[in-house]
Amino acid sequence: MSVKAKKHLGQHFLKDRGVCQRISDQYKEHKGCKKVLEVGPGMGALTEFLLARDLDVWAMEVDRDSVPYLNEHFPALHGKIIEADFLKIDLKSVMGVEPYAVVGNFPYNISSQILFTCLEHRNQIPEIMGMFQREVAQRIAEKPGTKKYGILSVFMQAYYDIEYCFTVDEHVFDPPPRVKSGVIRCIRNEREKLPCDEVLFKQVVKMSFNQRRKTIRNSVKALLKGNKVDHEFMALRPETLSVDQFVELTQLIDGLSPVEG
Repeated sequence: MSVKAKKHLGQHFLKDRGVCQRISDQYKEHKGCKKVLEVGPGMGALTEFLLARDLDVWAMEVDRDSVPYLNEHFPALHGKIIEADFLKIDLKSVMGVEPYAVVGNFPYNISSQILFTCLEHRNQIPEIMGMFQREVAQRIAEKPGTKKYGILSVFMQAYYDIEYCFTVDEHVFDPPPRVKSGVIRCIRNEREKLPCDEVLFKQVVKMSFNQRRKTIRNSVKALLKGNKVDHEFMALRPETLSVDQFVELTQLIDGLSPVEG
């Protein structure tokens, strides 16, 4: 029995055992977390090496063909395979309230959404480790000052310390993707929450990068409530601001009062 990769699910099955072992080795069990949710295990290429580490491995798979394959080939997963869409399911209803990590060879077409879902549950997810399209992986890990640094970089780095681990070539997949892949590890930092209005923070970051060629003053003009703000950030472009500086910018905007005209 085998499973055919499905294009509409963005499946590219890993076939190089050495790469699978190397990816598994990147999981660091941050804060002693041994409970791991693998998203999109497919035929279990990575699963095998995670189970070999004596981790409490759970699997979430939306592909109906993969579920019986996993049950047949990985007895250790019996009762721990969740046939569901990671983006739609109530995670606490299946994973409980204890900490768990999220790992996987993530489908490229939904990898960013997977991260945004993890952010919603960030205080329960101490570590995220897995493979993405290389461009996306680099963007997540990028530091301020480059064109790759953007919305996803800021949102992820607000709550996680990111490390780009290594690049994976196309030929180790079946079918091979058209792009290279990158493995990253995200370790939950000590911020329980940001020292600012987090809803406004997201709005400020999105507005800034949606017009990234403009200065901050112009891109967030609608939030300034008619004020002429004299601050060094106003003359900068968004890719130069760190997470802490976006927090400071959010605090500044939040403290403004409307100018009566």
